[in-house]
Amino acid sequence: MSAVFDIEQAIMLLELEPPFGKREVQLARRRLAKIWHPDLAPPGKQFEHERHLKAINLAADQLERLAETSRGGKVSRNAVKVNAAAARAARAEEGRRAYEREQAERAAAEERAKHDPFGDRTPDHSVVHRYARCVSYPEWGVGTVSGIYFTGDGDNVQQWARVRFAPGVRTVPAGSLQFVDFSKPDPGAERVQRFMTAAQHAMAEGDYKLAAQRLIYARDAEPTNAAVLRLMTLAFWQGGDLAAAGRAMRDWARVEGDRPTPHRFAARIYEDMGAIDLAAEAAERAAERAPGDGDAWQRLGRLRLRLGDRRAAIDALERARRLEPTVEGLLDLALALQLAGDVGGEVSACEQATILAPDDPAAWSRYAHALARTDRVSECLRACDRALELGPDPEVADLAERMRNALPRELHAA
Repeated sequence: MSAVFDIEQAIMLLELEPPFGKREVQLARRRLAKIWHPDLAPPGKQFEHERHLKAINLAADQLERLAETSRGGKVSRNAVKVNAAAARAARAEEGRRAYEREQAERAAAEERAKHDPFGDRTPDHSVVHRYARCVSYPEWGVGTVSGIYFTGDGDNVQQWARVRFAPGVRTVPAGSLQFVDFSKPDPGAERVQRFMTAAQHAMAEGDYKLAAQRLIYARDAEPTNAAVLRLMTLAFWQGGDLAAAGRAMRDWARVEGDRPTPHRFAARIYEDMGAIDLAAEAAERAAERAPGDGDAWQRLGRLRLRLGDRRAAIDALERARRLEPTVEGLLDLALALQLAGDVGGEVSACEQATILAPDDPAAWSRYAHALARTDRVSECLRACDRALELGPDPEVADLAERMRNALPRELHAA
């Protein structure tokens, strides 16, 4: 049994207008797939998105086959009208039969209630709502439900709705609708979820400024929600508003100050601002709260080195080397040791960098320059040759030439 009863319902599901051809159906399928893909669904609504996308694909397949067999490759408006009339007649007949069954069941229920008045205490009532918002896309606002439709049969029954939002009429799965009761305000958690979902959609499209504006409303609903403050910090930072990112980060740190993540963000934001002293303080707090994170100690060492605190930078970079050595961290350690006058430590750190990344030309270049400050000329030349094998470098080539000229000349026997 198909999930779409007739052409008219398929057109509404794909948000098409007749006449249309195969190309229009394909474009509508792609456009709606970008909206209702399960990966874009808010928490708990993946199944609704998956079922709705499946119905869209089934409707698109049906309309594509119809367009291929139609005259001129187009489904005309008149063909849709004739099919819709036939489908409505079939549904009317099915409704008449359902009504007759309902009347028979109601008569039987009245008979049962007459002779068994205490057999059933379940109330029979129905509540109809007109205004609703889409949980998956709350940025559409509150819409007016213009129709509720059912497709499929048996266990395959699916309910979807046509809702008029501010951007236009949308076809949405009924499970993603949240009906609005204007007599009482929405709970704060629901507002937070709506604006968080809208902000995530904006960030997925690269519009970080719009995401930050939506997150402000979520923050106003729950000022101490750590997830909202974290996402707001990221949105302001990626949007280029460093001052607002710093304020959001400080609010976040007041909520989750015992965790290293807000302090890592603080170090990066302050570094982008040019406040290296504040960045170093934040990096130190992050390293203290995550003492086993080598990257945190490496960042702290690099910031201390920029402040000119060589001894503190060496301590942090040495700790990073013991925890999780990286090429960048070892080369920063080599620079700090060079500035401190420890040539042997510098050579050792550069050598470890070449062992860790044997195909990194920068590591071999630094190793060659470190060896040039010692009397190990032959090893320096070998390091220069290896660096030049990996890539051209005028400075390394000039260093190799000077080292070869510095070698003592030997007289060979005749």
